[in-house]
Amino acid sequence: MQLTNLRGVYEAQGPFATVYLEARSPAADAEDQLRLRWQDLRSQLADAGTPDAALSELDESVTGPAPTEVHTEGRVLVADQNRVILDEHFDAAQGSGDIATVGEPPQLGDYVRHRLGAARMLVVIADQQQAVIRRLVVSGDDLLASGAEESVQGSSSESVHKPRQGALSHKQIQRSADEAATQNIRDISQRVAKIADAWNPDVIVVAGETQGRRGLHEELPKALQELTVEAETGGGIPSGSADEGTEEALRDELTVIARRVVIARGKEATDRYGEATGHGRSAEGAEEVRAAIRLGAVETLLLRQHERAEGEDQLLADATAGGASFGLVGAPVSGDVAAILRYQAPVQDVAD
Repeated sequence: MQLTNLRGVYEAQGPFATVYLEARSPAADAEDQLRLRWQDLRSQLADAGTPDAALSELDESVTGPAPTEVHTEGRVLVADQNRVILDEHFDAAQGSGDIATVGEPPQLGDYVRHRLGAARMLVVIADQQQAVIRRLVVSGDDLLASGAEESVQGSSSESVHKPRQGALSHKQIQRSADEAATQNIRDISQRVAKIADAWNPDVIVVAGETQGRRGLHEELPKALQELTVEAETGGGIPSGSADEGTEEALRDELTVIARRVVIARGKEATDRYGEATGHGRSAEGAEEVRAAIRLGAVETLLLRQHERAEGEDQLLADATAGGASFGLVGAPVSGDVAAILRYQAPVQDVAD
């Protein structure tokens, strides 16, 4: 997986302040609790030499938004000397603790694991007239983040409903309904493509009534069709006629789809590593991986899900600078880090 947002982070001027906020159970005083937690972390960062400009920007990012569910969600933030350069949701459950560190490079190993273990989902619940578009981040059974919901209305002024009778006098009405539905689906597709281009989802899920979702799936650009799966639920949501059961069923189905995406991603990375090893295009352990990075040979840097590698934050920074992608390897590897190489490289000869 390419994590393109990391390049700008690592290219900024350090030292960096890295903040992890664990998720908390919703409560009436969540905003106040967050402020108290942040005061403690802020003091740690100030004592470690974080500039006032960076602290002020972190103040605004952490406590500035109006009281919402953001005050209970896990988050990761990174600030350089002047501004916040990363502010993302993070799957940090209660009990893992808040963390604030200062140094170079920023400590982003846990964030990378979170991204690799979560699915960014662009969910489109459509009928032949309109659609609701949701941007979700799902990990396991948890909805980690939800962007603002957007409604899209097709531009056709004609009805998409066909007459029930099949008489010849109704053919023109039927043709008009088909054209209206086609135009509406085209409008929805164009909006979905624009959002997908900006948001880079791992999967696009089209849901809703059968004709709407199938029409949209077929109308999407080919590259997006390859990312798209159809959900069986969600009917009635665009028109507001769905009930709580529909929303619950859709959420359950999205969880299943997200889990499949993450499992497939991990299996694909592990299989590729095995194949690369068989062809002499792999490195294993921190020393070999560092050598491969220096040679510009790392195509994919592989971490273990629950283990930190020695010096992994520097490995992540250097691999990002070299244009590497990232993955989680399911098989045990020496030093809990490995790499798939672009070519056979003499990493043993130049390792530390």
